[in-house]
Amino acid sequence: MDTVRLDPSDNVVTATRALEVGVAVEGVQTCALIPSGHKIATQAIAKGAAIRKYAQVIGYAGDDIAPGDHVHTQNVEFRNTDAEYDFSTDLRPVTPVPEEQRDSFMGYRREGGQVGTRNYVAIVTSVNCSATAARMIAAHFTPEVLSHYPNVDGVVAFVHGTGCGMAGDGDGFEALQRVMWGYARHPNHAAVLMVGLGCEMNQIDWLLDAYGLKQGPTFQVMNIQNVAGLRRTIDLGIQKIEAMLPIANAATRTPCPASELKVALQCGGSDAWSGITANPALGYACDLLAAQGGTGVLAETPEIYGAEHLLTRRATDRATGDKLVGLIKWWEDYTARNKGSMDNNPSPGNKAGGLTTILEKSLGAAAKGGTSPLMGVYKYAEPVTARGFTFMDSPGYDPASVTGQIAGGCNLVCFTTGRGSAFGSKPAPTIKVATNSAMAKRMTEDMDIDAGTILTEGTTVEEKGREIYETFLRVASGEMSKSEAQGLGDYEFVPWQIGAVM
Repeated sequence: MDTVRLDPSDNVVTATRALEVGVAVEGVQTCALIPSGHKIATQAIAKGAAIRKYAQVIGYAGDDIAPGDHVHTQNVEFRNTDAEYDFSTDLRPVTPVPEEQRDSFMGYRREGGQVGTRNYVAIVTSVNCSATAARMIAAHFTPEVLSHYPNVDGVVAFVHGTGCGMAGDGDGFEALQRVMWGYARHPNHAAVLMVGLGCEMNQIDWLLDAYGLKQGPTFQVMNIQNVAGLRRTIDLGIQKIEAMLPIANAATRTPCPASELKVALQCGGSDAWSGITANPALGYACDLLAAQGGTGVLAETPEIYGAEHLLTRRATDRATGDKLVGLIKWWEDYTARNKGSMDNNPSPGNKAGGLTTILEKSLGAAAKGGTSPLMGVYKYAEPVTARGFTFMDSPGYDPASVTGQIAGGCNLVCFTTGRGSAFGSKPAPTIKVATNSAMAKRMTEDMDIDAGTILTEGTTVEEKGREIYETFLRVASGEMSKSEAQGLGDYEFVPWQIGAVM
């Protein structure tokens, strides 16, 4: 099989291998060299006419395109979407798994009812000025020190480059406060120390007041200026963490229902196979999780652009669909104000992998959300309270997006990639799914699952989705994902910085 046609109405097909000039495919002959994953016109497409893949418009012909031509950036134009939105017209109710038949994993039950998949002690900074202090405190707790606390997964410093030089209210400030609150109360954290400078715009005391956070044995705060300097802050921080470790170590794993899993659905370094193999398989896993009463959280608003009309049809009600449309309008305005374009994404690597426009990329990316109803739409880093398939606003930049999803309560991350990604996250471990077998073999130390077998070995999307879902349960129970085993996650905490730096 040299090509894949995704829908009878499509006027392009995708090459499954590199094709030379003159190869017969779908009743036409290739007119140029066609890289693997790239598109071939199967009929004449007049200049200005729509190019269709997934039975959806992915762009418009910039020139007359002949049958057999390579269809890509050189002859495809992008236009902003002007979709007519339907709401709740494609609802496919989830059939819940009976309570007594539901799956379980070994997790950490926390006070308040949340369930964690890991058991970290966190150091969360309010501002870049306290980043060095936080890292030095964490560095004290070497593997040798932590060997005395076998139930503790690590002491992690979550540092960032903002927190001051910003407006004291509005989107950016509120998003950062939600991130800090989400990490302070994340179920994968047994204990938390917050470290600030003291004079920053993002005051820790404001966060405590706004969210009702109370200090106690497993939640402490301090400011460098009040403690009287960097060295004293580091010393005091070490003392505070030392007092927390025995409490954290007392936590043990117990059986927990799969309904307590909240999985961030992510993709990065995408290629043409993302929307054909890994993303639909992850979508099937999301549907399985929803049937268990669990939650999948799709994000990256710029990467559903052009596919949002498919999601509004799945919205459980009009208000949920309107929230999603509102996010799309905000992003159109946001990019216009900053003299950008929604088509700035896909990246050069995405394009090399065969993705031509954001519309094409989005149609594949949205497949991660499966087919179940859209139960809720959330602001960046807002607590996700609905169960089933949900959506969170975020940029398409993976570290910033995942930071928001984890702050929203995700205790696992599943990340599909076609070009290859070295991404990992803490405190929620990342499971990586390769879209093609060639990359999976090349980056075997990084990829947990090879979804390329859907193309190469005839594995079904459902079989691969079941494999992904079962991996959720094993990793949630303590099995290390490959990114986790390599120590990734300390530098991938990146709160979305919205607004001017002043």
